[in-house]
Amino acid sequence: MALIRWEPFREMDILRRQMDQLFSDITAAERSSSDISASPRTAWVPAVELSDNGSEFLLRVEIPGVEAKDLDVQVTQDAVSITGEHRYEKHSESNTKVHSEFRYGKFTRIIPLPSKVQNQQVKADLKDGILILNLPKLEQEQNKVFKVNLGQSQSATASIEGGNGNTQPNITSQQSVQTV
Repeated sequence: MALIRWEPFREMDILRRQMDQLFSDITAAERSSSDISASPRTAWVPAVELSDNGSEFLLRVEIPGVEAKDLDVQVTQDAVSITGEHRYEKHSESNTKVHSEFRYGKFTRIIPLPSKVQNQQVKADLKDGILILNLPKLEQEQNKVFKVNLGQSQSATASIEGGNGNTQPNITSQQSVQTV
């Protein structure tokens, strides 16, 4: 029986070539797609920014190139659902693109809200590719008070007012906490 010498560097080189071939096949499949909007790599999800302004939430959604007619915005008390489409515009044959990093296609984004909102009184504005939603909070959510017991002793109790994070120390367990 003949001994075969083990060559680890040769095996690593074979593995490297196989990985290179794998990545080459993946990128070739992406480039061969004739319709830009049908390519799986062009799927996108718009970026969002949610801020709490005390009595309302301000939701900003970055959707450049999407028109209002291509958007469907639905608001429940607990979440905001935004569905839309960034359409690919076909140009004449003389204006061919060599390279494009724009994202086209349909998107859906569901943004859960930290507290309930008055979904009948939402105000929306679409300007310069930014969708801005003003989401007023429910009145009961604005003044919600949480009571936190830190043990059995009466002096170790605090309440936290929802919405602004202010604390009121030294409230005993016999005292009642009322909303203002």
